[in-house]
Amino acid sequence: MILYQQWIDAKEAEKAAIDLRRSLEDELVMDLDIAKTLDGTQNIEADGYKIKVVGRLDRKVNADKLQDLAAEHGLTQHLSSLFRWKPEVNALAWKSADPSITEPLQDAITTSNGRPSFTIIKE
Repeated sequence: MILYQQWIDAKEAEKAAIDLRRSLEDELVMDLDIAKTLDGTQNIEADGYKIKVVGRLDRKVNADKLQDLAAEHGLTQHLSSLFRWKPEVNALAWKSADPSITEPLQDAITTSNGRPSFTIIKE
């Protein structure tokens, strides 16, 4: 079997395994009566098993609205302790900006190689 087909087979097996695991986790949530709003760790012992469930709530912040509300209520000084500010490179704008703008800022950016992703389709 050629390497390309092995890769396709592995991706299909991986997807099937992930789908099965997630389905089982959904059943466990129902069977163990895990709150959808769990934010932290819950330890359960059942049928001779120790089960650790970690729940997280996803939070998204509208930075502009947050700053407006903080200013309106006199709370701006608390923002740096309650929130992390994460600047990200806008790659399209960075690549199209004049080097006189980007070169002085270059030392503030660390670039490393990421893992390549593949899509292989048998024709």
